[in-house]
Amino acid sequence: MRSILPLILLAVPALAAEPAPVPKRPVHTYSIVARDPETGELGVAVQSHWFSVGSTVPWAEAGVGAVATQSFVDPTYGKLGLDLMRAGRSATEALAGLLAADSASQVRQVAMIDAQGKVSAHTGEKCITAAGHVVGENFSVQANMMEKDTVWPAMAKAFREAKGDLAERMLAALEAAEAQGGDIRGRQSAALIVVSGKPTGRPWADRRFDLRVDDHPAPLKELRRLVTLQRAYNLMNEGDLAVERKETDAALKAYSAAEALAPGNAEMVFWHAVSLVNVGKVDEAVPLFQKTYKMDARWKELLRRLPKAGLIPDDPKLLSKLLGTGR
Repeated sequence: MRSILPLILLAVPALAAEPAPVPKRPVHTYSIVARDPETGELGVAVQSHWFSVGSTVPWAEAGVGAVATQSFVDPTYGKLGLDLMRAGRSATEALAGLLAADSASQVRQVAMIDAQGKVSAHTGEKCITAAGHVVGENFSVQANMMEKDTVWPAMAKAFREAKGDLAERMLAALEAAEAQGGDIRGRQSAALIVVSGKPTGRPWADRRFDLRVDDHPAPLKELRRLVTLQRAYNLMNEGDLAVERKETDAALKAYSAAEALAPGNAEMVFWHAVSLVNVGKVDEAVPLFQKTYKMDARWKELLRRLPKAGLIPDDPKLLSKLLGTGR
């Protein structure tokens, strides 16, 4: 393999002139980088006994790749890894070049996957045991400072056997790690990112999931709850777009599916009711509106403002019925 070290030193002179400082503590523990070969989605997920692990370990960009940088973490592996893969380098080339330029590579643990599914991982010989990684087809799992050396093999097995989309399969890998004892220090934070297979030129639209649990006694349980809630809000966004296009049936379908995922969420219930009104199912909408009013009376005031915005018919009798002030 041709060396890419000169390319990196040219692109980032500071990296050659001054090695990255080594943190005094190893701040991150187990993670997965992965790609869905059917959709092209890329993802990274992590859990740690360290505050706000999502702020430094996981990196991902649609159509480019995903990176997990941990152990004695150096976030530049995330930034420069994505830069190199965006420039056409494979995950293997990008990681090899960055390691060659790092005087503290022996304490790093890094994994990268590119948009073609090529994977590379590194566990430095001075990472705190138990530490190791498994590279498989379209994924890599890695862990350091684990209670047992069964953690990363269990993650690999869980990811291979799990069903569902990329987010679900990565969650399964994290949960398998925890079932094996996980971090010897315990647990505190978690994060999960999934980006689309093809970039749209709108990075905010390319992120299917971008979730962080910064401080929680059960971060993986909280992360799973947030993933479910994000699925519901993704459906809400689909419904909103359908409303903009005047595709009322499509909006109704999306809002209804969102409410099914988060039945106690007033936002889901309210907009489901609005979509029912717009397909003429007023009698079905009324009890849903009433449900939201019981959660917070301010939903009534919001409903009063919708006719002017063109989101429900401007009909005083209809509005009175929906508000429960008339028949």
